[in-house]
Amino acid sequence: MAKYSKGSQEKVKKVMDEMKEGKLKSGRSGKKVTSRKQAIAIGLSEARKQGSKVPKKAAAKKKAAPKKKTVSKKKAAPKKRAGAKKTS
Repeated sequence: MAKYSKGSQEKVKKVMDEMKEGKLKSGRSGKKVTSRKQAIAIGLSEARKQGSKVPKKAAAKKKAAPKKKTVSKKKAAPKKRAGAKKTS
């Protein structure tokens, strides 16, 4: 079973051709797209909006938090006050 439909494949091909001609612009900033991977991502995104069969976006992997070392706390000796008076 194919992962991508014919419609989505054609959409990506059109977008790649636009990129090679220098006509493909990114959505928000409007800058020219030069990256092949970015062009494919734009094509797949447009195909999704069109309703073509495209797999879901890969979810971002969560990084495991580093394990904290458990340190036993020792009670510190009470601090002496600086202004304490001595009695003789």
